[in-house]
Amino acid sequence: MTTAPEIREPRSTTVTGRIDPSYKRSGGPKGSFEMAAWLFMRLSGIVLVVLIFGHLTVNLLVGKGVHGIDFGFVAGKWASPFWQFWDLAMLWLAMLHGTNGVRTIINDYAERDAVRFWLKMVLFAAAIVIVILGTLVIFTFDPCPQGVTTGLPDFCPAA
Repeated sequence: MTTAPEIREPRSTTVTGRIDPSYKRSGGPKGSFEMAAWLFMRLSGIVLVVLIFGHLTVNLLVGKGVHGIDFGFVAGKWASPFWQFWDLAMLWLAMLHGTNGVRTIINDYAERDAVRFWLKMVLFAAAIVIVILGTLVIFTFDPCPQGVTTGLPDFCPAA
């Protein structure tokens, strides 16, 4: 009769339950930052649910629904500072929420300090670029640019 092979402890602990020194990560205590990040994820998630369902309601349920979304719809919506800040808050919170989540995944799965560092640098750079570009699009969007006479939508005065 054969016996089943022994199941070993997870790689991060030894038989005594202590953390194996080869898997300890460098750096001091990060408790207060991690607690703030944890709290941010919960609060931003709640706010994002409200922002996203408001966005979906206005875009898909009010008016012509999905068939009414076109360049003119977006131009009319972004003509209002309320909707500019609504979409800006949604963009910023979604990017920060997602970036924090991916940062947590990188911390959990990247074993080497250098790999973890560079993955997070790429993540932060991508998040910063997307937030900056998205903010510029929201606040500099002009459906009827001055001096252009051709190719404008029907609602522009010069068209």
